[in-house]
Amino acid sequence: MAHALIRRLFDGRLPALAMFDLDGTLVDSVPDIARALDATLAARGFAPAGRERVRHWVGRGSRNLVREALAHAVDVAPQQVAEDLLDEALAVYLARYLEDCAGATTLMPGAAALLGSMRAAGVALACVTNKPIAITERLLGALLPDAGFAAVLGGDSGAGVKPAPGPLLAAMATTRVLPCAALMIGDSRHDVHAARAAAVRVICVAGGYNHGEDIRREAPDLVVDGLGELL
Repeated sequence: MAHALIRRLFDGRLPALAMFDLDGTLVDSVPDIARALDATLAARGFAPAGRERVRHWVGRGSRNLVREALAHAVDVAPQQVAEDLLDEALAVYLARYLEDCAGATTLMPGAAALLGSMRAAGVALACVTNKPIAITERLLGALLPDAGFAAVLGGDSGAGVKPAPGPLLAAMATTRVLPCAALMIGDSRHDVHAARAAAVRVICVAGGYNHGEDIRREAPDLVVDGLGELL
């Protein structure tokens, strides 16, 4: 049976709405994020952070990402980074990233096939990410132009950021779907916490961007090694 693992979570049916995280779930965006971030650091005379560090920092929004990078560069705790320095670096980073956000970013294996099969099965799709909406829309337009998302929410869309439940609640309101018929698919603890707070079931992909930690520790409803397992 198609989507058998998903159906098990909904008593043999499919959800009415599937909400997808973006970074680390649908796309591997670290190469482009790291390039923009390292260029931002270099402009201030700092050493590059590198992809592996960036991979651990991604997931809590651009402001927190840049804060972590600056804290590492000047060897202080993130909360000690001066706000004026952070504001300036964030503006530079966002401009650089928006300019080239899809050059080296690739789809995660199985992402396009899963979205297409769920859409064909009548499931409404949403993208719920902490990435700024302008960058999100440009990235989706480049890599998933035919995804057919009924709702796309970024970290600056006004509904809050994960792990708060606001973005998920907004996606459900837009599609008029109740929590009992909605599913979150992500890769990090922020996806799990947001889903729990919104009272929706959650599936996580192992090996995504979860700050170097095993996502199984967060006890999502299901963990898969890749999106292809959900087909």
